[in-house]
Amino acid sequence: MVKSDRWIKEMALEHGMIEPFADRQVREGVISFGVSSYGYDMRVTDEFKLFQPPESGQIDPKAFDADHFQDIKADFIDIPAHSYILARSVEYFRIPRDILTITFGKSTYARCGVIINVTPFEPEWEGYVTIAINNTNAYPARVYANEGVAQVVFLGADAICEVSYADKKGKYQAQKTITHARIEPKS
Repeated sequence: MVKSDRWIKEMALEHGMIEPFADRQVREGVISFGVSSYGYDMRVTDEFKLFQPPESGQIDPKAFDADHFQDIKADFIDIPAHSYILARSVEYFRIPRDILTITFGKSTYARCGVIINVTPFEPEWEGYVTIAINNTNAYPARVYANEGVAQVVFLGADAICEVSYADKKGKYQAQKTITHARIEPKS
């Protein structure tokens, strides 16, 4: 079942599920963020990692080179045509054991050809969200820091899971910075 604004407010204010938490939707002069009827519009910080493609070769998620990114701190970033950035949420999330989230990019960006990708937050995952933001345009596209970027929808389970993200010691648990692709080493 999709969780309502009342549930989101209670979990954020009384249980620290989202910090910092905007208990209403902030809209004037910005791309909106904060609680909505059935979700939470998270913001993006002013820290970005701009993808710098290698001159030759390929991108391998099993051997990703963090040197393919340029660190940028700014009030906005212009993503080059057909490229992408990694960013981080302003908010720190702590997901309850009986909740799974799905995240959708803001329609304001989608209508400009900017696509947001975030994987589901699994039960008992916590951390700042690493967000992939893709520019599908033939021209640069601007993304604004400290404004809304994506809406998180909270789904309640009909039963508690046997193994949570925390139980399996997930590789992205409690991340504090923008985290590039990585895999667990073989033991």
